[in-house]
Amino acid sequence: MTSKHRRIVVTGMGAITAAGMGADALWTAARDGRTGVSHFQLDRYPRQRITKAAHIPDFDPQAHLTPQEIKTTDRFAQLALVAAEEALRHAGIDTSEPLGSRVGAIIGSGIGGSWTTDDGHYGFYVTETRPDLMSIAKVMPNAAASQISMRYGIRGPSLAVSSACASGTQSVGYGFQMIRSGMIDAALVGGSEALLTPATFRAWEILRVMAPEACRPFSGKRNGMVLGEGAAVLMIEELEHALARGATPLAEIAGYGTTSDAGDLLRPTVEGPASSMANALADAGLRPEDIGYVNAHGTGTILNDISETEAVRKVFGDYAESLPVSSTKPIHGHALGAAGAIELIITVNALREKIAPPTINWLEPDPKCLPDPVPNTARPHQIDAALSNSFAFGGINATLAIRTVR
Repeated sequence: MTSKHRRIVVTGMGAITAAGMGADALWTAARDGRTGVSHFQLDRYPRQRITKAAHIPDFDPQAHLTPQEIKTTDRFAQLALVAAEEALRHAGIDTSEPLGSRVGAIIGSGIGGSWTTDDGHYGFYVTETRPDLMSIAKVMPNAAASQISMRYGIRGPSLAVSSACASGTQSVGYGFQMIRSGMIDAALVGGSEALLTPATFRAWEILRVMAPEACRPFSGKRNGMVLGEGAAVLMIEELEHALARGATPLAEIAGYGTTSDAGDLLRPTVEGPASSMANALADAGLRPEDIGYVNAHGTGTILNDISETEAVRKVFGDYAESLPVSSTKPIHGHALGAAGAIELIITVNALREKIAPPTINWLEPDPKCLPDPVPNTARPHQIDAALSNSFAFGGINATLAIRTVR
């Protein structure tokens, strides 16, 4: 089969987020508008100014990992292993034998082993304790992908994409392209991030982009984002490969677009995100009017929401005024390198259940923002195809187009 005709489908999904354990818990929270954001206080940061985050309070690595895995992993890799295990179970994959060389592992992370780094620096500068012998192996951004490949005997491509908030979406996109090219037949793809450490949290406070109480994307009176942590992993396969083993396709990944603003390090353009969406549509062979829902990057910051609105209007024209475009970040927080994969799981479920999830905490219209962010309450809607956007610091833009499997 030529690469032009290879179709790629999602067959399994796994997640661990502040919304709960599992992909179902994530979708239920997103659909029902139940936030995972809660009070958050770091022991080593008594002067913490922002005390809201979408953190995972009760994660016990011993319930999911072997002693050797715990010894050699940072929290971000641990979360990725949990999500990967669920994705494989959901896909009905037999893991008793190595998955082999026709399967890849591509797991994005914007930062990598933040907790190992923070603990190591605290030990070096403050307590003068001996560093963790495995520090280097635990902090590297490819640790999650490597741990997954080792656990499941994945001998195809194994790599990390580290492109800030676009990492998860680009990881899915590159896995999609590898399968379509014929390089491999299947891949575990997604993202993981565990960055809620004292030093990292303080760095975000200094940027003055974090909301003190609630994230309100596309709303008047919005005042910033809420950081989150978590992991999301999807099993994606070439369609015939999936059907041959009796798998149930959940959605088809139809197209992928990615662009670079080549401009400011922090301030987004309109042209870059618009081109990313347009390229994903073109790659999928979809028209703007075919899209029934867009999961927005939607950080809740003043300028990002305006630039994304302008990009959506540039791509969709008058149709943008009636197109449901919501942000689910007030539910699961902004998990940076994991965000795109988390949001893709939500988008797949929105497609399957024909429900546009809400943008919660919305207060009032902002004339510079999208007119229909599905404010506060989910809405039944005909969704046969959808987009999921991720736009990152560094001017990196990535969009995935999905559609119902026919």
